[in-house]
Amino acid sequence: MESFGARLHRAVAERGPLCVGIDPHPGLLARWGLSDDVEGLDRFCRTLVDALGDRVAVVKPQSAFFERFGSRGVGILESTIRQLRNCGSLVLLDVKRGDIGSTVSAYASAYLDPSSPLYVDAVTASPYLGVGSLAPMFELATAHGGGVFVLALTSNPEGAAVQRAVTADGRTVAQTVIDEISQLNRGADPLGSFGLVVGATISETGHDLSGVHGPLLAPGLGAQGASAADLRTVFGSSVSAVLPSYSREVLHAGPDVAALRTAVDRVRAECEAALAGA
Repeated sequence: MESFGARLHRAVAERGPLCVGIDPHPGLLARWGLSDDVEGLDRFCRTLVDALGDRVAVVKPQSAFFERFGSRGVGILESTIRQLRNCGSLVLLDVKRGDIGSTVSAYASAYLDPSSPLYVDAVTASPYLGVGSLAPMFELATAHGGGVFVLALTSNPEGAAVQRAVTADGRTVAQTVIDEISQLNRGADPLGSFGLVVGATISETGHDLSGVHGPLLAPGLGAQGASAADLRTVFGSSVSAVLPSYSREVLHAGPDVAALRTAVDRVRAECEAALAGA
């Protein structure tokens, strides 16, 4: 099966470097004039499939905003995933899972096994039980052409206490994560299937991302404070591997489909210019 890295590389070449998050929190549903219930969630997601499915390389639903409605909300998530993939978008499910043994294997099966109703192209994962604990995710992703984006340097201020802590060998915790993911991507062509999450708001990272050879998901753009121009500051010589991610900056343009598409076109053009050095 074709690797996720190869599929992502092609999707970005065809549709541009952009990931859009689907974050149906109560305030956003209200902004769209929708009820904060399963019916409002369903209308919200159907609108976004119509607006984004055929023009965005990667769409990133945040699982928690669906799970809060119980089984009916998860059912809408399953349907939204299928619809987006049928439209040609890659789906990155933002679940930030991490565990050990049979539990992490079950998470892997839930999201990265094609027989699962929640099967997606890639997931986010937390490495703080050790990067090696995520091996079942990496293995199932490799077997079925999936991807895993591992948290490395996040934008939230609380993250630094853990991520920038120095280990016995002098590297930060984040650098050990970066280095282990880099090893997983060795020899991949044109791009590895294992990526990192590095917030776009953190300014210069002080970390070496040059050997990752995988995608670098950059959340925090737009309404969360970072601009496309900040990407070169954060990622430096590794900027060509960046997948910029917007949520509210795009979603606030809804519920009008045309306005959502205009917002997508605008932020994608800004990212293309920034990543090209214009």
